[in-house]
Amino acid sequence: MEGIEHRTVEVNGIKMHIAEKGEGPVVLFLHGFPELWYSWRHQILSLSSRGYHAVAPDLRGYGDTQVPASMSSYNCFHIVGDLIALLDSLGVEQVFLVAHDWGALIGWYLCMFRPDRVKAYVCLSVPFLHRNPNVRTVDAMHALYGDDYYICRFQKPGEMEAQMAEVGTEYVLKNILTTRKPGPPIFPKGRFQFNPEMPHTLPSWLTQDDLNYYVSKFDKTGFTGPLNYYRNLNSNWELMAPWSGGQIQVPVKFITGEFDMVYTSLGMKEYIHGGGFKKDVPNLEQVIVQKEVAHFNNQETAEEINSYIYDFIKKF
Repeated sequence: MEGIEHRTVEVNGIKMHIAEKGEGPVVLFLHGFPELWYSWRHQILSLSSRGYHAVAPDLRGYGDTQVPASMSSYNCFHIVGDLIALLDSLGVEQVFLVAHDWGALIGWYLCMFRPDRVKAYVCLSVPFLHRNPNVRTVDAMHALYGDDYYICRFQKPGEMEAQMAEVGTEYVLKNILTTRKPGPPIFPKGRFQFNPEMPHTLPSWLTQDDLNYYVSKFDKTGFTGPLNYYRNLNSNWELMAPWSGGQIQVPVKFITGEFDMVYTSLGMKEYIHGGGFKKDVPNLEQVIVQKEVAHFNNQETAEEINSYIYDFIKKF
């Protein structure tokens, strides 16, 4: 795709696939669920043309990166360990970090554990999630949203995979990638059924060729690796105990869409705009809420996101 190069690197005991283009300071892109390096195709082309070395891995369990079998192999230490090893393989001390969805959460872990390796962070969709020392993450979601909340339904190994297999990879990906309704609408209650909120046609930002690429990779790897990220949320809560109350010290720009299911979640707007976010991230320089934009803003409004990233990182 327009000069994007691909290679496999050895990191932290696994083989990781990366897509890259350009020369200059490294911009590291971290994708979310259920995505791939491909989610950053527009940003790779844009930033590489502006004097940066754009690097986008498939995170462990995704795409052409190795898929460890053990569920515990997907906790925050393993995944951040992959990224530190990737930076070492690139021969760079620091990177500009850009991340979305689950990638954004991993980005916060990276900034917390190794702020010395991050020059600045452009975070999309998921703000820093303040650790509640009194209740585990998934337990809190059960209490707030009930057992039918999608993250709660993801917890039992094999159960969601079976439902996904029943309806097929393309249906699953189309259902998730085209959702615009505020709230947590990703999966209907119970087993997969036709979702009337799902459009019959793809949005303008997602072509059939794009969807086919995603489908080809998830048909190969399945969804267990990606779902294991969610199954480690309570484990991550335990592992993060030493950093409870800690602050993120790197410079941050946060961008979300007004229809993003994360932004519309209970209490999230109050946290983002009411001072809690700034307290946890004292070097938070800007919060941008994009009008009429949903969750996948790096693809839905690619040119706008490209400009937001460049305008921020060029200052450093």
